[in-house]
Amino acid sequence: MRRIARAVGGFTAAVAIAAGMVPVASAESLGQRRIEWGPCPESAHTECGKLSVPVDWAEPGGTRIDLTVARRKAGDPARRIGVLLVNPGGPGGSGVDVVLAAEQVITPDLLARFDIVSYDARGIGRSQPVRCSAELLGRQPTAYPASQTEFDALVAYNRELAADCRARSGPVFDHADSLSVVRDIDAYRRALGERKISFYGLSYGTLIGQQYAEEYGEHVRAMILDSNMDHSLDARGLGDTGAAAGEDSFAEFVAWCDRTPGCALHGRDVGAVWDGLLARADHGEVVDGSGRVVTANGLARGAHSQLAFPNWSELAEQIAAADGGAPIQFPNDQAQPVDGTLPNSYLAIFCQDWAVRARDQREVDEIRTRLTRIAPHLRGSPNTLKAVLNCTGLPEKVNNPQHRLRVTKAPEILMMAVRHDPATAYAWSANAHRQIRGTSVLLTYEGWGHGVYHRSDCARQAMDRYLLELRAPRDGARCPAVEPAPPAPGLVGAR
Repeated sequence: MRRIARAVGGFTAAVAIAAGMVPVASAESLGQRRIEWGPCPESAHTECGKLSVPVDWAEPGGTRIDLTVARRKAGDPARRIGVLLVNPGGPGGSGVDVVLAAEQVITPDLLARFDIVSYDARGIGRSQPVRCSAELLGRQPTAYPASQTEFDALVAYNRELAADCRARSGPVFDHADSLSVVRDIDAYRRALGERKISFYGLSYGTLIGQQYAEEYGEHVRAMILDSNMDHSLDARGLGDTGAAAGEDSFAEFVAWCDRTPGCALHGRDVGAVWDGLLARADHGEVVDGSGRVVTANGLARGAHSQLAFPNWSELAEQIAAADGGAPIQFPNDQAQPVDGTLPNSYLAIFCQDWAVRARDQREVDEIRTRLTRIAPHLRGSPNTLKAVLNCTGLPEKVNNPQHRLRVTKAPEILMMAVRHDPATAYAWSANAHRQIRGTSVLLTYEGWGHGVYHRSDCARQAMDRYLLELRAPRDGARCPAVEPAPPAPGLVGAR
């Protein structure tokens, strides 16, 4: 999965469900349903099909939805091991797209020995996507309120948006949480006729893998969780650790510029230049290529995305150009409206997986102040704060609340983490590993960026050996950092 991240584009109630206090249908209780395979519209070399599942797994006789699944059969059928089910994360990433690009993102050894299977999860892509009014999405009052009046306006807006998305998307809007996806995965397993599956989850896909191991560990042959979420964290823990990870990655970028003559900011005080750009943004003096004003939080989010690859050369060029008065040119992957709507699955997924809400403006100010103290160069953790604020005003009770991991039936799980990851903090993987230490090993890549597998030969070899031979590295194993390639001569400042 050399470029899997690019192929797709950072309590008690759950325990009660697992304990049987809330009845939940299983694939077994519903009988085995089949997937009718045929060529994918995008590629005749990949199979696609649909599987019908309940919208609400607690009501198996109720409304059903069709989920799209894709498969690339093992290239060497005589040596086929089984199914490798891949989840690309997001939330909102398309697994079907990963299978369509399998030859670009998965190593030949794995392609030969496994059927590569993935899916567009409920509410995403080809599986009844959550859609919302493009006009309504475009008039959010403010993502970061500065007064109680602005906070109240955001709460009212969030509730209006949720109602609009629900009306346009149907009941899937209220059942797009990761625990429902876990139930779907076991339905895929049954439909494929597999007693056990191997699983690779990246980023937010690790949350789904963790919970699959909790619920259906006996059906796991092997599991790799790459760049883990930590679903035991409350809002404060999520924000604090996320902010620290972002600031650490920014410091690593600065250190790279200091030691790399090809960096567009080499020889300058990178932190001071960046802080000056943030100050200008506070005064409305920074614009993008279309002339729209870019806020300091917008700058911080853009830099955060560049740090995740990491695109250090491009980030340095953008900062240097903007410091000279040029428009900022961070990538923009905004989808285009279809029939007046836009996809917005993040709201339906994240806000049902995390009971994180702000009560009032006073709490928002406290969060912002604390996070900015932790991560001054990234204005705290704008992505985390935005996630909390996007859920604020929605019901406090969620379908899949946070809890500590409890894995009892799964085999040894390989967890992987990047030491300097701005999107999924290294601390998240370390803490998730501690929660199931007897059932997992942790491999650390000592470098930079988001996602381990495609970062180094060391990581790829460890993962492939584990999947092919069920030989995990020792707990605490490390892969050395691979220095990002310096800019090519003559490219600095060319943009």
